Amino acid sequence: MLTRIIVRNFVLIEELEIGFSDGLNVITGETGAGKSILLGAFSLFLGQRADSTVLLNKNHKCVVEGHFDISRYGLEEVFKSFELDYEPTSILRREISGEGKSRAFINDTPVTLSTLKEISEHLVDIHSQHENLLLTTSRFQLSAIDAMASNETILEEYRQHYRTFKRLTEKIEKLKTEETRNQAEQDYIQFQFDELQSANLIAGELEGLEQERDRLDHASEILQQLAAAVDALATGDENISTRLQRLTQMVNGLVRFDAKLSDSSNRLQALHIELKDIAAELELHARGVSSDPDRLQTVESRLDVIYSLLKKHRQQDVDGLIALRQDLSTRLSSNLQLSEEIERTLLELAKSEQAMKKSGDALSTSRAKVTPQFEKSIRKRLGEVAMPHAELRVQCDKREAGPDGFDAVRFLFSANKGGEFRELSKAASGGEMSRLMLCIKSLIARQTSMPTVIFDEIDTGISGETAARVGSILQEMSEGHQLMVITHLPQIASKGNHHYKVIKETRKNETRSMLICLDQDERVKEVARMLSGEDLSTAALENARVLIQG
Repeated sequence: MLTRIIVRNFVLIEELEIGFSDGLNVITGETGAGKSILLGAFSLFLGQRADSTVLLNKNHKCVVEGHFDISRYGLEEVFKSFELDYEPTSILRREISGEGKSRAFINDTPVTLSTLKEISEHLVDIHSQHENLLLTTSRFQLSAIDAMASNETILEEYRQHYRTFKRLTEKIEKLKTEETRNQAEQDYIQFQFDELQSANLIAGELEGLEQERDRLDHASEILQQLAAAVDALATGDENISTRLQRLTQMVNGLVRFDAKLSDSSNRLQALHIELKDIAAELELHARGVSSDPDRLQTVESRLDVIYSLLKKHRQQDVDGLIALRQDLSTRLSSNLQLSEEIERTLLELAKSEQAMKKSGDALSTSRAKVTPQFEKSIRKRLGEVAMPHAELRVQCDKREAGPDGFDAVRFLFSANKGGEFRELSKAASGGEMSRLMLCIKSLIARQTSMPTVIFDEIDTGISGETAARVGSILQEMSEGHQLMVITHLPQIASKGNHHYKVIKETRKNETRSMLICLDQDERVKEVARMLSGEDLSTAALENARVLIQG
């Protein structure tokens, strides 16, 4: 529950720090005193948007804090899901700078505005005249039935199955889209792969083929030049080998006179042997060179195939073509795997749909079972708020699976005996809508775990005995929740366990709003003022005491 608020530099509030208790807390004040300003301060630490216009003094930042005792509400997992430290006493804080920049904190940890709002939705429910519009929405109407039926567990189970079903449905759609796209390319990919596969490409073969082609294409020239080389080295007149042999003998003959020439002699002899070996190798190589037109044609045909593939697939070498062939093979395999994955996912989807349907049917059964009780209880409470002939009917139709089940709920309302049942937006006035919302919230209050409920303008369009009955219902609700009620009716104000008053003061040409907690005597005077105005007669004071004592 909300235990304390701190407000600084907000609209007409210079500085405010005040505590709240459990039970029914009523807030009153003259028209224009600043009750709406106080509600605006609440909305700041609950995550509503704001800008620098809320600053009383533009030179200082605005700070609004809400202190909550949440030790009894099992919110540890909620805080954990947002990676926040859980504290039994938690503080929600909002700061607005003079430039309009906003910062939010939970237990002094900076958070986004959306996180602040989501956390606060577990702590406070603000009901204002604007919230009456929620009553006309199918989502709220369905949630009211679920709260009455205590469907929280089964609804969460259904939603888990529904999320799985949606995820698998989306996955199937993506896989089938990919499969369709792949099928359009399948024939072309297969053709490319078959073409490369039939080429029987071998890594590095291009260079070998090009060399062989050059040998075959220039065989005559190669033989001619090799013969000339062998002749020059070893077989021709005055060949190099014979001349080198004579030179070697000359130097070797001088060694007996000069031992230092021994090394030169040895080197010349080695060179003579090396030249003879080279001549032998060239001669041997020449024996293997021949002009083979058929082989040349075969090599050139093979090169044409490779060159064509390189150009077609824009590759630099055979290794690139081999890599492309492997990639095409992988893509063909992935298409097969894609079909298999679709089959597996379809089986998962069928199981998921079955589980979703089972929990969804159970949810529908629970709703149908509680609906008559819900209608009966609302009819009784409407009578308690001076609407004895008003009735609410719940129309439930089947629909496609949605996040809340298979049911579409509509509340139909009739304010008068024998009247036509129509949709709420067409059948209920603003005052009737407020009282109906109160009846619904009071009925489901015990089934919800909301620590604090704030009512603003719940007394719209009522007075007298009806107001007293509304006050009694609020008093009953406050037995399980902290209720904060902003009201201008003494019948409601008198039911409070704690009474606060918003006052406006003007001093030194400055107007300020403040909130004070009234003691018993002050409370009597405030209720008396609400009954008879500023002139507090003895009768008004006595009447106020009677109202407060109940």
